[in-house]
Amino acid sequence: MRTTKDYLLLYLKGISMGAADVIPGVSGGTIAFISGIYEELIDSIKSIDIEAFKLLFRFQIISFWEKINGNFLIVVLAGIVTSLLSLAKLMTYLLEHHPIPVWSFFFGLILVSSPLIIRDIKKWNFATVIMGIAGVAIAYSITILSPTETPTHFPFIFLSGALAICAMILPGISGAFILLLIGKYEYMIKALIGFDIPVILVFVTGAFIGLLAFSRLLSWILTHYRFPTLALLAGFMIGSLNKVWPWKEITAFRINSEGLQVPALDRSILPAQYFEKTGHDPLLFQAVLFVALGIFLVVAIEKIASSLKTKY
Repeated sequence: MRTTKDYLLLYLKGISMGAADVIPGVSGGTIAFISGIYEELIDSIKSIDIEAFKLLFRFQIISFWEKINGNFLIVVLAGIVTSLLSLAKLMTYLLEHHPIPVWSFFFGLILVSSPLIIRDIKKWNFATVIMGIAGVAIAYSITILSPTETPTHFPFIFLSGALAICAMILPGISGAFILLLIGKYEYMIKALIGFDIPVILVFVTGAFIGLLAFSRLLSWILTHYRFPTLALLAGFMIGSLNKVWPWKEITAFRINSEGLQVPALDRSILPAQYFEKTGHDPLLFQAVLFVALGIFLVVAIEKIASSLKTKY
């Protein structure tokens, strides 16, 4: 049985997942994995099935709630929603005005997360190694794709929600970045900030359907091919580091749906090159400090999660 303290910790983990999901390049699944709730989250989502809905329709509420691990899900979801609604504007501001410290923090966070996953791989073979390499290649390839403009009608918003949520629960692949690639990141951030209820409801519905479908597949894969899957997820994290590298050079621009010129392509460069290319201070000391902070936070969360493992 969880205590009030346990649920408070779960809520904070949900807030952390929501904050990560706002950032293009950072996955809420990564936060779930390093905070020790990933597999419980996937299994809980998977338990929302036909049998669960039958219990609900029969008004067997207690049985339904126990089957889907409702206390766990509602607390984590509350944290995610709190974060999305309250931090969307803040994260947009921080990325615009303090990009290097923000990206450095997430670089450190992801950098140390991959070894934690690799540590859980107890058996290495050819397939596991290949999956790890494939994960790196896939995630890196995604980070260098160019965003595109797409429709804003409801069927596509529904599809965007389904695609984004699948990425959000995969460590190393960012749902926010998938939205950026399909041209819906800015659109959905503005919908959240402006409380555009119809758009939000359609997006959430798509996310819900995608989550129910994908969680079953992911749970099955983790059960039957655990070590190759963990290698793939670790590879995703390593490959995604290119996206969160703090120093970038804009190489191409695009015109967004509002007719404004925004960055379309960038490439990672060294701090010295950053000063040469942009004329801005690379803030090296701040970057190192925030990388260290990200690493410290992950290690601290992992230690706390390990100490509470017997309760979970």
